[in-house]
Amino acid sequence: MNRILNWIVFLLLLSGPLCLKAQTLYPSVTPQARYVTSEGEEIDDASEEQSAPITGYFSAEVTDLGSYSAHYEWRIFKEGEENSPLIDRFDPEIEYTFTQSGTFYVQLYATFVQGTDTIRFPDGGEEPFVVTVSESKLEFPNAFSPNGDGFNDVYKAKDGYRSIVKFKATIFTRWGQKIYTWTNPAEGWDGKVNGRTVRDGVYYVVVQAEGADGRKFNIRKDVNVLTGYTSEEGTTGAE
Repeated sequence: MNRILNWIVFLLLLSGPLCLKAQTLYPSVTPQARYVTSEGEEIDDASEEQSAPITGYFSAEVTDLGSYSAHYEWRIFKEGEENSPLIDRFDPEIEYTFTQSGTFYVQLYATFVQGTDTIRFPDGGEEPFVVTVSESKLEFPNAFSPNGDGFNDVYKAKDGYRSIVKFKATIFTRWGQKIYTWTNPAEGWDGKVNGRTVRDGVYYVVVQAEGADGRKFNIRKDVNVLTGYTSEEGTTGAE
């Protein structure tokens, strides 16, 4: 038995130390994006047309960094204006609110350095994030029916308004008395003053707004209050 053990020790000495080659891992980065729309909805893709303002949150998700040092650069530029970026930031995470209309690109550039070894991203083929912001649109109806039937009870902008970044609307009586003001196009007037529904009749709305594309809206029109109008009779304020 001792002779066998001696032979094993002798063979190990002849073969020298046992060397195991360690696996080398290199850093990689995956850009991440999420967005919050003007309605407060969180989405992960803004390439389809969105309404301004829309806020983007962008981050560089790095794996296997090891002893490499990392350097980041985010560029956001409008289509056709690659040499004039809107921002050029050197952080792993950035936040940006898009308030202009058009198509925008968000590109991450990352560099990992360890001694003389340098790894760059993108190394070809990586597509930037795309954010598309629609042109502005804003329209108002000419009537509503605040009768509590759950249909057309609030006077507000028509569905489909887009990219409104500044907004103020005011309701007046026919004699010019200001009775209600709101500053969010998603909201409106419920037909009440001091908690009581106003009488049927003609009122007046003045809207001052501005779109993400710089377009200005100055809307002045009659508003017909029709409390006796019900949903079974048709659509109120469609024009």
